[in-house]
Amino acid sequence: MEQEAERGITIQSAATTCFWDDHRMNIIDTPGHVDFTIEVYRSLKVLDGGVGVFCGSGGVEPQSETNWRYANDSEVARIIFVNKLDRIGADFYRVIQQTKDVLGATPLVMTIPIGFEDSFVGVVDVLEKKAYVWDDSGLPENFEIQDVPEDLVDKCNQYHEELIETAVEQDDEVMEAYLEGNIPDIATIKKCIRKGTIALDFFPAFCGSAFKNKGVQNVLNAVVDYLPSPIEVEPEPEFDDDGELTGEVATVDANGPLRALAFKIMDDQFGALTFTRIYSGTMKKGDTILNTFTGKTERVGRLVEMHADDRTELDSAQAGDIIALVGLKNVQTGHTLCSKDNPATLEPMVFPDPVISLAVAPKDKANAEKLGIALGKMIQEDPSFRVETDLDSGETILKGMGELHLDIKVDILKRTHKVEVDVGAPQVAYRETITKETTDSYTHKKQSGGSGQFAKIDYTLTPLEPGEGFQFE
Repeated sequence: MEQEAERGITIQSAATTCFWDDHRMNIIDTPGHVDFTIEVYRSLKVLDGGVGVFCGSGGVEPQSETNWRYANDSEVARIIFVNKLDRIGADFYRVIQQTKDVLGATPLVMTIPIGFEDSFVGVVDVLEKKAYVWDDSGLPENFEIQDVPEDLVDKCNQYHEELIETAVEQDDEVMEAYLEGNIPDIATIKKCIRKGTIALDFFPAFCGSAFKNKGVQNVLNAVVDYLPSPIEVEPEPEFDDDGELTGEVATVDANGPLRALAFKIMDDQFGALTFTRIYSGTMKKGDTILNTFTGKTERVGRLVEMHADDRTELDSAQAGDIIALVGLKNVQTGHTLCSKDNPATLEPMVFPDPVISLAVAPKDKANAEKLGIALGKMIQEDPSFRVETDLDSGETILKGMGELHLDIKVDILKRTHKVEVDVGAPQVAYRETITKETTDSYTHKKQSGGSGQFAKIDYTLTPLEPGEGFQFE
């Protein structure tokens, strides 16, 4: 997005697929700003593991707590990466302490920095007691494996001992052997670390500078070594049409019935993209699938594997994959896609209510015709963005999660959809009501020949809570 490049922040979650050490990784990059929390929430719903990235100088920030809590609620295994250690004021050890004090996490230090700020040159692998030192080229492959610097030997030994003692607690046999003086080998320790990470008992912690490609390789190795594969996490439970648990689960099996969840909708120049996580079964080009929310079937025209703004056409995808489907018409975020002959629903997503609003009005008739279409597409893309028409003023009201959130939406209207609008605060409809109970009477008399008319009414007016309307008794 142009707005991301200009502001230097992530606004929309972006998916990509890559390979590392003969392992396939489906990666979703999520925003850190509070206004775009919904992007984190819906991404965590479909992830098996995560990397919590913290600034070496900024440390654990307020929004870090919210995102960490979401990850805890979703029971997503994580590793910690303290980034930007080449920045002024960066302090790896302070950030690690903050993860304990603020997040209540148990970090397991795996690497420690060699130098800080301008002098940051590499990391020490605490487990293997090796130093990885990079040159200033910024190329990830330009590093040397060296002995641990003398000034870091004691600190490395300290963290190595803590790491071993924490890891062996995951296996009774390894623990017993360790207490008898037998130090486990590296492979055994890694198995113990993997077990504890998946169980959320601790979080392996790494450090580096992504900008200079220092320490990133260690993090990628850790993703392979310690984070779970799709078959190692609890399978998603299935629900019936009434929202009740069926007792069945979406087992990760390419030969099982299709179970997939649409977690993001995006509209670009190639059409509507539906980002989908497949939990069970296989999806092929040309398949007819069922949307359990609408009860309608959809034909899978194209499957693509995303690489940020680029994409690769696929003939099929299977359980564990994160892909994008092109051209689906009636699918929204949180909808379940499944086999039409064996339907089931996965747990739906629940989104928070907006907290701020503003009024927009098209600048002319031409923009008025385009505004409705543009807003319809934007609502599909972002479930935390709402649009309403004020019944009193007739204004179009945009509602979102914060001021920046709505600023971005107005900018998208102008740049992406070419809709010029005037922006202002919503008008307030002033109303009057009584504040206390009152009693009165009315007498009606009318005599114009004949029998005439006479009536007397005694009545009491009592205030109700705002919004309850009128009640007659």
